[in-house]
Amino acid sequence: MNVRSLLLPAALLLLAPALAAQDAPAGGVGKFMTAAGPIGWVILGLSMIALTLIIREAMEIRKTKLAPPEVVEELEALMEAEEYQEAMEVCESEPCFFTNVVAAGLPKLNTSFEALEKSLEEMVEEENIKYMGRLSWLSLIAAVSPMMGLLGTVQGMIGAFDQIAASKGQATPDQLAQNISMALITTLLGLMVSIPVTTAYVFLRNRVISYSLEISAVVEDMFERFRPRNA
Repeated sequence: MNVRSLLLPAALLLLAPALAAQDAPAGGVGKFMTAAGPIGWVILGLSMIALTLIIREAMEIRKTKLAPPEVVEELEALMEAEEYQEAMEVCESEPCFFTNVVAAGLPKLNTSFEALEKSLEEMVEEENIKYMGRLSWLSLIAAVSPMMGLLGTVQGMIGAFDQIAASKGQATPDQLAQNISMALITTLLGLMVSIPVTTAYVFLRNRVISYSLEISAVVEDMFERFRPRNA
């Protein structure tokens, strides 16, 4: 997996508050985030969690991690030599997407080919679910961030109307500015987190699907020798 492909969305995610703060009054990011209120800090926290998850998954969802070439070659050689016990030992000592699938099929060699195929398919599905489950946290953050921004917008507008009511309709722009600023800033922060996180989530999800198909093809070819000739 080309990790550099994720640098742009990750950088946007990390720099979202700072980029937005360029239009803030002199006081920098601190004053900008203070104007955003507690909800703004929650969104910032979500962005940091998302960035951590993106970096972790970008390092894990790589072909060299899911199916190390040297392990694939070693297992292919062992299968060719019919050294199935040694192949199982390699799978147990080098756990990854590829070896987990192969290990699911090895105990089924003495059963029907249909049972063997089903075992392999079920393990591929299980591995997919595992990785998709981890990526679902990014999807959750991408969905929650703009909702948090909307919550801040509503809170800010309520505060502005309360100010107007308290002043009997005589509130000045200066008195309303803080609440209106909070409403706009939290919306901006929510969107600036959601957009890059959504991009990263889709990219990583598609990587899992792509590598899963590749690994399935390799495993299928490896076990094809056990298919009955008259099938």
